[in-house]
Amino acid sequence: MFLLFKIFMLGVIYCMNAVVKAVLPGSPAFGSIITPGDILRRINNCLVEDILDYMYLSYEEELLIELRSQEGKIKLVKLSKQEGADIGLEFDSFLMDNERSCGNKCVFCFIDQLPKGMRETLYYKDDDLRLSFLQGNYITLSNLSENDISRIVELRISPINVSIHTMNPVLRAYMLGTKRAAQGIGILEYLAGNNIVTNCQIVCCPGVNDGDELSYTIKELMNLGESINSVSIVPVGLSKHREGLSELRSFDTELARKTIHLVNEFGDKCLKEQGKRKFYCADELYIIAKLDLPSDEYYEEFPQLENGVGMMRLFISEFEEALEYYDMAEDRNPGLDSLEIENDENKPFSIATGTAAKEFLSKLMVTASKKHDRISGTIYEIKNDYFGESITVSGLLTGRDIIAQLKGKDLGHRLLIPRNMLKSDEDIFLDDITLEQLSEALEIPVRVVVQNGADFLKAILGH
Repeated sequence: MFLLFKIFMLGVIYCMNAVVKAVLPGSPAFGSIITPGDILRRINNCLVEDILDYMYLSYEEELLIELRSQEGKIKLVKLSKQEGADIGLEFDSFLMDNERSCGNKCVFCFIDQLPKGMRETLYYKDDDLRLSFLQGNYITLSNLSENDISRIVELRISPINVSIHTMNPVLRAYMLGTKRAAQGIGILEYLAGNNIVTNCQIVCCPGVNDGDELSYTIKELMNLGESINSVSIVPVGLSKHREGLSELRSFDTELARKTIHLVNEFGDKCLKEQGKRKFYCADELYIIAKLDLPSDEYYEEFPQLENGVGMMRLFISEFEEALEYYDMAEDRNPGLDSLEIENDENKPFSIATGTAAKEFLSKLMVTASKKHDRISGTIYEIKNDYFGESITVSGLLTGRDIIAQLKGKDLGHRLLIPRNMLKSDEDIFLDDITLEQLSEALEIPVRVVVQNGADFLKAILGH
């Protein structure tokens, strides 16, 4: 777990250094003169500006740490530890600096398509290099200074995730809504020349950066060689709240198929020439195209799961492996619950999901039912009235839509919902409906299913 930092404005050269919140017991720093309230200034005589400096400079075995006490006194602390080991200091906020927001005006930005009245944090757009490296967020490279670019190379900040969308400078400036966006292509090429690894995403907009433009972009990215680790091609998401925004259209079945064919041709070529496929279409494109998902091997090491690339294939594989394991365990111990968990396996249940996943989940239910006829479940496809029916993923469903469409339905003894419907650190939907409120409104216990096939199998078997 990465250390937390707090922005501490001192009005002098070390104004962005962090305040120590705690010294962790048993750590190298525990028992030293470092105390909560001290301000971290330098490590081995180098200024610590943010979390990246802290992580990089504290990697060595022998450290000289300079701090400033709350009384203004300078503290010098020598520490010896294993190379790469954490010092053991905990801070009050994550970055130790202001988070950098996005200054672009992308024609496809989904945040600009949100309705009014949602919680304030949902409208915030980050474009922070440090969050890209530490948490996997995607950045556009539009707000990087020359110093930022130099630090990436000097500190070996790699891999980073880049929203590239197109390698055509003029088109990129248009798509991102700023002339600075064109410079991002040169920055990407410079980073590649310095062996900084990147994962890229292309939000594909029909009539804008698809077809010949997409071919050009893929060719240019291939020319950057091993520095490009993976590239996802994701269909643009369009909500019904686009008043005053650029006119865009969604993918249809034919265009989705053409795009998949184009990407796979380049992927095959890249696999042959560079040893990796690198270029993958998001699962959503396969759903729109009404095509079967590729095999596990196609996705190699699943480098773009967070972008919805191979997520459903991995889910299916996890489900099938868990089902095989479960059956083998029952064969070895007839009548014994192999998972050793109290269950409701004969009681009917229901599942709420987005339209994109319904067909896949239905097939898995049929597969499981062939071996376990006690399964009695109903899958309810929740249409997205809040954002518009063109938004089909379960992660953008709201509590109100689920309640409105399931109220009065026969839901059995429990309702299953996927974890991605809820806020990552809280049991709350996008519209601030809580899990408890959903359960009360539908008068049924709600089971949250972790995003993997094995947990889904346990849930439908009643474990």
